Amino acid sequence: MVEIVILAMIAAFLGMRLYSVLGRRAEHEEEVIPTNRFERGDEEAPPRAMTQPAGDTAQGDRTIAGFPPAIEMGLREISTADRNFELLGFLEGARGAYEVVLEAFWRGDKEELQALCDDDVYESFAAVIDEREEAGITMDNRLIRIEDVTVHSAELDGKIARIALRFVSDIASVSRNKEGAVVAGSLDDAVESRDIWTFSRDIRSDDPQWLLDETDQG
Repeated sequence: MVEIVILAMIAAFLGMRLYSVLGRRAEHEEEVIPTNRFERGDEEAPPRAMTQPAGDTAQGDRTIAGFPPAIEMGLREISTADRNFELLGFLEGARGAYEVVLEAFWRGDKEELQALCDDDVYESFAAVIDEREEAGITMDNRLIRIEDVTVHSAELDGKIARIALRFVSDIASVSRNKEGAVVAGSLDDAVESRDIWTFSRDIRSDDPQWLLDETDQG
């Protein structure tokens, strides 16, 4: 009994570390859907890297219009400097990257995280994973759905394009001990997660992949 209480306290501490890395969550009851994919009406797995196809310039201009002036200016600068940039394709890729990064973090897959994040973000994720492993805690989390993805900011810093997105999603979270017993959380309660993730890409590079280079509260 004492061991369970101690593990629950450790799980709670690691949960707070998780919030500092991934963002803020507001708890509410939600029906759990037994799937790790967000709802999009097909059975395709998310992309393993955040890339985008080349888009039509006229269509890109239409999708960029209507944002607040600072965001629209940033998106237009990126679109002008990178003729392959297309906002809708970027947003779809970002949704897939959000899911892939979360699931890699939950299962402790450092190799996949390193391929999708810049060094600073990767080191933050890896530190929490190491703490979990040392405490004998595993995470049995499920991304129920992504409710909304919106552009929070956009800028072209020299040749580095940066776009920050606000994600609103529902996540069911459970922490287990070495024996697999639940020590914190419940799959019967979903948690609303509000995160701002910033993706970056060197527009001079032939590699179309965007990397996660910052996470913040949403």
